[in-house]
Amino acid sequence: MGFSRRLTAAALLALSVGASAADVDIPVSALTAETESDWSAVYYGKTPLVLGNDGSAATGGWLAWNIDSGSPLTQAHAETPGRRTKLVTTIHGRDGKKAAGLAVSIAQPDSTLRGWELPDYKEVKSAQTTVLGDWSALCSWKSPTGNDYVYLFGKNEGKVFLVRKEHRGGDYDHAKFVEVQSFPIPVEASGCATSPSLGKMFVSADDDKDVYVFNLTESTAAPAISKIGEAEDDVTGVAVYVSATAGVDYLFVAMKDTVAVYAPPFNLLGNLKLTGHEDIEIQGLGLYQGATSKYPSGVLTYAIEAEDVKAFGVSSLDGAIQTLGLKVNTKYDPAVGCAKSSPICSACSDNGFCTKNGKGIECSCFAGFQGKNCKANTCEDNCSGHGKCVGPNECKCDAGWGGLHCSFVVVQPVTETEANGGDGDDPAIWISPTDRGQSRIITTTKSTQGAGLGVFDLSGKLLETLPAAEPNNVDVIYNFQAGSRKIDLAYAACRGDNTLCLFEILPNGTLATIPGGIQPTLPKYKVYGSCTYRSPTTGKQYLFVNAKTSQYLQYELTATADGTLVTTLVRDFHAGSGGQVEGCVTDEQNGWIFIGEEPHALWRYDAEPADPKPTGVAVATVGDGHLRADVEGVTMVFGKTRDEGYILVSNQGVSAYNVYRRKAPHKFVMTFTIGVGRNGEVDAVTNTDGIAAVGTGLGDKFPKGLVVVHDDANELPGGKGTSAEASFKFVPLDKILGADVVKKLNLLDQVDSNWDPRA
Repeated sequence: MGFSRRLTAAALLALSVGASAADVDIPVSALTAETESDWSAVYYGKTPLVLGNDGSAATGGWLAWNIDSGSPLTQAHAETPGRRTKLVTTIHGRDGKKAAGLAVSIAQPDSTLRGWELPDYKEVKSAQTTVLGDWSALCSWKSPTGNDYVYLFGKNEGKVFLVRKEHRGGDYDHAKFVEVQSFPIPVEASGCATSPSLGKMFVSADDDKDVYVFNLTESTAAPAISKIGEAEDDVTGVAVYVSATAGVDYLFVAMKDTVAVYAPPFNLLGNLKLTGHEDIEIQGLGLYQGATSKYPSGVLTYAIEAEDVKAFGVSSLDGAIQTLGLKVNTKYDPAVGCAKSSPICSACSDNGFCTKNGKGIECSCFAGFQGKNCKANTCEDNCSGHGKCVGPNECKCDAGWGGLHCSFVVVQPVTETEANGGDGDDPAIWISPTDRGQSRIITTTKSTQGAGLGVFDLSGKLLETLPAAEPNNVDVIYNFQAGSRKIDLAYAACRGDNTLCLFEILPNGTLATIPGGIQPTLPKYKVYGSCTYRSPTTGKQYLFVNAKTSQYLQYELTATADGTLVTTLVRDFHAGSGGQVEGCVTDEQNGWIFIGEEPHALWRYDAEPADPKPTGVAVATVGDGHLRADVEGVTMVFGKTRDEGYILVSNQGVSAYNVYRRKAPHKFVMTFTIGVGRNGEVDAVTNTDGIAAVGTGLGDKFPKGLVVVHDDANELPGGKGTSAEASFKFVPLDKILGADVVKKLNLLDQVDSNWDPRA
């Protein structure tokens, strides 16, 4: 019966190990030049291509290489719009033209889905569609009726788009992405692959062994998604090898340096073990089944990292396919569709699926359309009451509003830091004890290139860089007793060597090393995020650090008589619901720590170490209508009392920030996003990460407080692309909490502009 649609649930329980499973070593046959790689796809054109994303912030876009060339593979094209890109896929045989194709990608900074004609690489401008979100997988599907669809997956969300064919002015083939529906998925996807003969989509979960499946149908009904089983290790990509036998396709599952191959009904045939480099890790799996002069049985494609490699690679399937007992099918052609009648019809204005009932045609409308014939436009939440619906889910927002269906308050940055470091993350604001106008901004660079801390003044000028082992988050400790001195410290979790990094902040705001400034963590513990806490009852100073696994360590920080720093582990606990964590901030008056669990929620825990296994309170959850993944940076603005003030949280996938009341139960206040600065001198913030804020007046520049945020793509003025180095944007706090569109809420009344962290 194979992978047939008649498989029962019992038959889909596990990826079971077959009795005759074989292991096959396959070398890396060819590599591209060095590239920031994540995701690969293939194109079955006259010249067979492997396509890959360009994850560089400076170049971005996607690239194409000739599969049949030598190593390094010959680059056929580079689409470099200056937007960091993670995903790319291909569509074949469009509009009945077998040779015509489409490359599809989505850029992380602006969340815009784009398409390019293949093989001439001409962008189809009509296809540009903004899809705000944090997307992690992208696949195409050609339905049995010949319609092309694109599936986009993120954290607990999937979207499907019809690639509508439009003819304008002669025979030139235009395209437009028309959203069909959004639907929930149980995980964050790490990969996806379609089985055309079965009409099934396979989806792998990020940092997980699980593999899921659902039926592909031309419908607006949400698919029923089920787990089919577990691989041997965390899955980093999936691909489907289409068999010449109807109803029998093979599932390829990538895990670090191994690709497991499963036959119907999910029996392990064996493992393809990649060789030729040390410490190979692959992801973003693809398959080209056509025969070439160099590869008669086709190739496996992937993004690869090893000790000496960061690129895209291909491995010949010659011999490997046969050893596993598979029949080579080089006649597979993804451009070939069926001649069945399309369910999209004029009776539904071509804006929905048509079904016949006893009374005629019944329409199931695509997202953004409504009415008996799907003619009328509709917008989600009616543009939140802050705009006008001018197209299918297309809002024209009122002044001061933007973002998802006009639900975000739009504010302008006044300046930004000078570009510094390859991959920034989190900032901190140090308040000067003598002249608040001389306060400093401390930032992190977590990439290997330029790893360390940067110090900036309030105009954004870089004053100092200090090397450190890939610090991720940074916070300030005030008035710490180090021997006979009271000093300020900058604290960061350093991922390069999994340590706690501490530096003295000198009276002028620059940084210096200090004895005991590099502290170890537990053996094999991999640090990620961090924050600080001083107990209001005991006065003890603590350091929090977390791992991606949601394991939190709490250390007490002390010093010897000569001022050497010492840490002692006092608590080890897990926070959240098991998802990846990073950002955190503490409320030292109320004894709380707020923790951002990236895919799921903002949590509150007791910050005192007395309870070894504390129970958390979910302040907000992803999908509650306000909070959206990834939940990244978390910061606080303090008021005059312990109940006044705000918690600010970054929503990375939609480039926005939520504001919550400091007082329990932490009521949601507003969402804001940071647009282009006045006169276009400072670019908008996209794919944001870390955030820091203070309500304290900082001299003439920021008399009512300051918010500093990370910007993933530092776009250069005049449309000159994107800088390879990061920047951080500055926004006056009163321009956020006192924005014209929310001024009636009197939010600034709960901010203490004289808050003194040393008091």
